[in-house]
Amino acid sequence: MIQAFMQKIEADPRIYATHISVYIGLWKLWVEKGDQLSLSFFSQEVKGFCKIYSRTTLFKTIRELHAYGYIVYTPSYNHYQGSQVMFIELE
Repeated sequence: MIQAFMQKIEADPRIYATHISVYIGLWKLWVEKGDQLSLSFFSQEVKGFCKIYSRTTLFKTIRELHAYGYIVYTPSYNHYQGSQVMFIELE
């Protein structure tokens, strides 16, 4: 999955280091949680690994990855329930 992501972003001028960091951080957390169909997460679980400490920047980047077709993001506005991310199969 990471290899397909890296190949696809080479030709995508919209992708910056923050996008790569967040995508890999989400993927790492997904693997650690057991490769479920979707990942339920809280921002503090991802921010440290990505070296992005602003919640606003983190979720802006996640929304952009969703808009660009790399992930499916479903936000949670409930502080007790994490947001959801599904990884799109990249070719």
